[in-house]
Amino acid sequence: MEAIKKKMQMLKLDKENALDRAEQAEAEQKQAEERSKQLEDELAAMQKKLKGTEDELDKYSEALKDAQEKLELAEKKAADGVARGLSGEAAAAAAEEEEEEEEDQEAEARTE
Repeated sequence: MEAIKKKMQMLKLDKENALDRAEQAEAEQKQAEERSKQLEDELAAMQKKLKGTEDELDKYSEALKDAQEKLELAEKKAADGVARGLSGEAAAAAAEEEEEEEEDQEAEARTE
């Protein structure tokens, strides 16, 4: 009889220990889930920031490309003007006037 009581006490103690471990595991799981959610939110924010940065890069890359094309065109026109016998300043002025005319035409085309 004494052995049965002792066995029952051991089983009861094992049960209590198992319940404690289960509660601890549940608490750890909840903390892990909260941390996971926090990291997912941070990831989403960083992805959004990356998208904005990539869009900005595309915009500035396009602006740089346009500026380089205009510069090349202006240099070509200046070189053509010098080849035609115009002075460096006169060639630059002529190229600038032509560039302004082209920009005006582009602006008109955009408004239409």
